[in-house]
Amino acid sequence: MGEHVSAPREEAVDVEWSGNWVAERLGVELVGDGELRELLGLALRRNPKRAHLLVSNVLGKHVPQRPSVVYGAGFELGERVRDLLGETEAGRAVVLGYAETATGLGHAVADGLGVAPYLHSTRRPVAGLAPAGGFEESHSHASSHLLLPEDPDLLNSAGQGAPLVLVDDEFSTGNTVLNTIRALHERYPRDRYVIVALVDMRSGADRGRLAEFAEEIGARVDLVARACGTVRLPDGVLEKGRSLVAAHEEGASPAAPAPRGPRPAPVRVELDWPSGVPDGGRHGFTPVHRAALEAALPGLAARVADALGDARRVLVLGFEELMYAPLRLGTALEDATAADVRYSTTTRSPVLAVDDPGYAIRSRLVFPAHDDPADGPGDRYAYNVAGAGFDAVVAVVDSTADTPALHAPDGLLARLAAHTDQVLLAVVPSYVPSPVLERQEASMLPEPLRGPAFSSYAADDVGWLLQDLSDTVLEAPTEEREEAIQSGGAHYAESLPVEYQPTPQYQELFKAALATSAARIARAVGTVTETVLAERGPRPVLVSLARAGTPVGVLMRRWAQHRHGLDLPHYAVSIVRGRGIDANALRWLAAHHDPADVVFVDGWTGKGAITRELAAALEGFDGFDPEIAVLADPGGCVRTYGTREDFLIPSACLNSTVSGLISRTVLRSDLVGPHDFHGGKFYRELADLDVSGFFLDTVAARFDEVADAVDAEAKELLAADRAPTWEGWAAVERISEEYGIHDVNLVKPGVGETTRVLLRRVPWKILAKRGAGADLDHVRLLAEQRGVPVEEVDGLPYTCVGLIHPKFTRGATGADGTAVAAK
Repeated sequence: MGEHVSAPREEAVDVEWSGNWVAERLGVELVGDGELRELLGLALRRNPKRAHLLVSNVLGKHVPQRPSVVYGAGFELGERVRDLLGETEAGRAVVLGYAETATGLGHAVADGLGVAPYLHSTRRPVAGLAPAGGFEESHSHASSHLLLPEDPDLLNSAGQGAPLVLVDDEFSTGNTVLNTIRALHERYPRDRYVIVALVDMRSGADRGRLAEFAEEIGARVDLVARACGTVRLPDGVLEKGRSLVAAHEEGASPAAPAPRGPRPAPVRVELDWPSGVPDGGRHGFTPVHRAALEAALPGLAARVADALGDARRVLVLGFEELMYAPLRLGTALEDATAADVRYSTTTRSPVLAVDDPGYAIRSRLVFPAHDDPADGPGDRYAYNVAGAGFDAVVAVVDSTADTPALHAPDGLLARLAAHTDQVLLAVVPSYVPSPVLERQEASMLPEPLRGPAFSSYAADDVGWLLQDLSDTVLEAPTEEREEAIQSGGAHYAESLPVEYQPTPQYQELFKAALATSAARIARAVGTVTETVLAERGPRPVLVSLARAGTPVGVLMRRWAQHRHGLDLPHYAVSIVRGRGIDANALRWLAAHHDPADVVFVDGWTGKGAITRELAAALEGFDGFDPEIAVLADPGGCVRTYGTREDFLIPSACLNSTVSGLISRTVLRSDLVGPHDFHGGKFYRELADLDVSGFFLDTVAARFDEVADAVDAEAKELLAADRAPTWEGWAAVERISEEYGIHDVNLVKPGVGETTRVLLRRVPWKILAKRGAGADLDHVRLLAEQRGVPVEEVDGLPYTCVGLIHPKFTRGATGADGTAVAAK
């Protein structure tokens, strides 16, 4: 632990010290190095914990000061911290400032460090943004501080050896800073802290606490201050202070000079604030933001300078926590104009005003809060503005505070206009952190579509996060689609195949297959659901990948309800190979559920393309687990499955008529905008052929008879090594080369994928495992109807594999879409 305080500075003082009035009346003494009285004055406030207020002359809060002096004071402290830490550790440091007084100072310190990200505490909560911490300020009149970084890892940087630099305007008892370190150290422990303050005003008793505290937490704690000293308080100072404040508040000293005559209305200056740059450090401010702001400052200042005209004495007035943006606007304005530019901000802090040269607060403007504060309405203050001779005031607020209360007859702008010739209003856009922005965008998205208005499923079976394109013509002949897809002229998701109409023979085959496999499906449904509940419970949110995953998701929901009385939320979302998952659907889910509870559901795996697609798509979204739960995993692509057998899942035998009469999903730029869900169609006209409910009921009817087997299988799976083997992917690559296809996307392994090739694409041939039985009856029937050869082979890890011709044109197969000759 080390303490670093600069040597005293000798500067000529030719004016009365602004602490004399308080010192003479209360017997308060300011003792310290030679610069202390130049840095600090004294005032009184109504506060049960501390009567006196140390008023900084270089902070830019209560006393208007040249912006370059205010900024330079913080920047120099940052340079000293950089020297103390060394370049390597300084490059990893994170700077934390205290609201409201030190938000600008902390930001300037971060600038002096050079590459440090900056965060300041705030008293303005943000709906939808979880605090990364918080603390109380023991001596303050308004004590609740929140830490609301946009990046939740900003404070969790100790693992990279990042020192935390804590900045306040004064270090008095040290309680606030040490309480902050203690709270953060429990959550984000690190090896080193640096406390930075303009003045170190601890008493002798408090000075020993810092070394004890560092030893207690097992970390190094340094202190960097511009000046040091202490305040000596006589006995009974609180009572004397209260009496003195009460006497002057009764009218012994006016709060502000009388206003002058009518003044012109305030003029708004459009700043053209740089896009993406936060208004300050409330949610974090990075070196990238800093560079963007530095580049924009000359232009911002030029706009203000043009509006000021020939004003000679100008005050740039910030707003409570919004200190840095107006401060930097002020420094740029100093460079852009010959005017005498000063800077200060409004404040929540109630301080007695006494018009005496020996008192730090000469005048006070009072106005109502205008940013709808979380703690309710109340008075706000601007000190040393009235009577200070400013012929122009530039009021800088964020857009959250640009409210009717600001413009009201008793609001800040009116109060300023009574004491200056010209009032300009500059509004900085309030920064919206990305998690909140996503929630706001998600709140604008429509609610999920539900049956019977969209799909033949019951309303509580599934909510479709899709937009209804039922009235849009999207279908194209299968052969035209295949040619366009393979030539690169279109993506498969930009159109729909004409829905296959099953023949009576094929419908009977479906029913027979369902009767044969219902128990096996029920068993797989139960096994995968029990695995999900055990590993992702107690109340997962099922999100099916439309549309093959949707019947499985409905069945999993029914199992959880039947066996455990759980009413699991279930949604269906679109994922498109090569385009990713529907980002707006994810935003909707994140706004309505904890992403950690979301379990993605699909029907089966083939070669694992969607498994990989989902993992890649979720990299830009926090909290979602890319693991997919599937009914069957013949490809060995996932950890969570009901079985790894490649058998007939009857829901793969049909298209919409077994999936709630919903089409495959559509993603086309002229239909799906940046704030839309992907599209889908509800084929109401196929209601007479719909077997969606029949499929669900038939499988669910077998739940009880397979319950014991499910319990045993789930227990066995939970204890087993279920790591993906990707056996299917290797087989697909081998088949692609062996058959001269050279494109794994045209190889569709497994019974389910082969069926979809026969229903939706132009198949070339079917590879069937030699001796495969009834599981392939429907495949053989479809192949016969399409004129596609079925070739039995040995050593196939799947029951069958469907091949799409690698060089399809209608000329190669004939206009009727029959297959080319076998190899």
